[in-house]
Amino acid sequence: MASVDRLKQIADAVREAGQLGVAELAERTGASEMTIRRDLETLAGQGVLERYRGGARTLLLRGDEPPFGMRAHEGLEIKRRIAAEVAGLIADGESVVLDSGTTCLEVARALEHRRLTVLPLSLHAVNALTGAPLLTLLVPGGKPRPGELALTGPLTLASLSALRFDTAVLGCCGLNATDGLTAYDLDDAAIKRAAIASSRRVIAVAEAAKLSRTALAFAAPAAALHAVVTDASATPDDIAALEAEGVTVRRV
Repeated sequence: MASVDRLKQIADAVREAGQLGVAELAERTGASEMTIRRDLETLAGQGVLERYRGGARTLLLRGDEPPFGMRAHEGLEIKRRIAAEVAGLIADGESVVLDSGTTCLEVARALEHRRLTVLPLSLHAVNALTGAPLLTLLVPGGKPRPGELALTGPLTLASLSALRFDTAVLGCCGLNATDGLTAYDLDDAAIKRAAIASSRRVIAVAEAAKLSRTALAFAAPAAALHAVVTDASATPDDIAALEAEGVTVRRV
């Protein structure tokens, strides 16, 4: 098992059980106890769990968002295909507001050599676009969330309200026709609403699994989106429901 897959399996198992011992995790994964101990130290460093002698206990509630460092390695090829599709939808010369999150970070990387004006809403994306030769980089104010480095708060909202964009590219924690675009965090949902209000066109990026999820904080109805870019495993029912709301769905 690849190390990234094993880390996810361990994190999911500890999260579901509340706490697990090293021996049980070794049996579940087929890895040695020494390897499991190293993996637990890695996950503890990411804030996913807390180590104790002989095992680990979760620090995440069931409704919490997994840490950025863990999500950044999950489904990376799918995220890159989604990012390439989004880049193809954006014309040179556009102004773009780019949401936080791991898929939007891949979109930032896909736009690095384009002639655009971009306002990223996370310091991860700001860093990815710093020094891009043709791109005009705007940096909003705001308070970065630890780990996620998403910018939120009154200064970020003021930055968005002062500008008008051709396109908003938004990530999400859940998206479906019934519950709309949702986020784990209320402040993040407020930022998404402000980005939508300041943009002529809204593109949401979401792996197929998110099309059957609903997170805590409502950001916008599905009808507020112009397009959704997802992967080929999205179900026909999920796609049809979004299209009934007037959303164009692109699968990659």
